[in-house]
Amino acid sequence: MKTVLSMVALSFLSALALSPVRADEVKDKQKDLIEKQQELTKKQEEVHEKQVELNQANQEVSIERGREANKSMQQISRASKITGAKVKNTTGDSLGDIKDLVIDPQNGQVVYAVVSFGGLMGMGDKLFAIPWRALRWTSPRDYYILDLDKETLKTAPGFDKRHWPESSEKWEEQREALGQFYRVAP
Repeated sequence: MKTVLSMVALSFLSALALSPVRADEVKDKQKDLIEKQQELTKKQEEVHEKQVELNQANQEVSIERGREANKSMQQISRASKITGAKVKNTTGDSLGDIKDLVIDPQNGQVVYAVVSFGGLMGMGDKLFAIPWRALRWTSPRDYYILDLDKETLKTAPGFDKRHWPESSEKWEEQREALGQFYRVAP
């Protein structure tokens, strides 16, 4: 019995001697778990921040695509909406209105806007073939801008209502001179 008691006492003493080690191990494991949980929380916050950034970037891309689509739609217009539109210079002075459009039959693109300027009440107006690239549309104001003052426009190559260039060759002859005058590529 003494041996059994000795063994029990020895086991009890061994358990007591080992329990601080186990308690320290448990504390270390708890500490490790807390650190890992904090790291995980930090990583989750970083992921959340990245998601917010991506959502903002996607929203900006969507807004930009909408703007581009809107801009594209503004560049497409019916000829009936263009003819009659006012043309002004950058300071807001009226330079006339668009009477007609000249289209290149080879590629179907508008090459010139024929602008009427001068005269009184439609009498004595001079017509100018303005390269389409020289005009800019002003969206909410519904007119085109030509970066030219009235005096310079008076000296521009033009023609009267009864003497339009009668062939594509005549238009082509004017193309380079008009491009230089209005500072746009022909």
